[in-house]
Amino acid sequence: MSDYVQSRKTLKTVFHLIDSRHGSTSEDVKIMKQLGEIMPKNVKYVVVLTKADKNVKGMTKKNEGKVSRDVMESLRETMKENKLGKAPVILSSAESKLGRDDIWRYLKVAAEA
Repeated sequence: MSDYVQSRKTLKTVFHLIDSRHGSTSEDVKIMKQLGEIMPKNVKYVVVLTKADKNVKGMTKKNEGKVSRDVMESLRETMKENKLGKAPVILSSAESKLGRDDIWRYLKVAAEA
């Protein structure tokens, strides 16, 4: 991954998908550590917390998804420890399409750069 991220001149955004039900795993922490050390300044790092709809009982349009406070605090702390603390975190759901527009915005910015 290091070689790819450092050598791709056209790379503009790295999306890191993490299951919102469980938070960051040891493998996610390794990825964050590695990216925090080698991420070029012109490349955005974006965390996408997937399956946010699975954390909600009785999902409605107003309450499409969420993540537990413990998961979010742990994620933010891990990101901070690995020099990725200011990165955006997007809640997403394939079923409700939560986060889809935010993800498309980052893809559009990357495509236009």
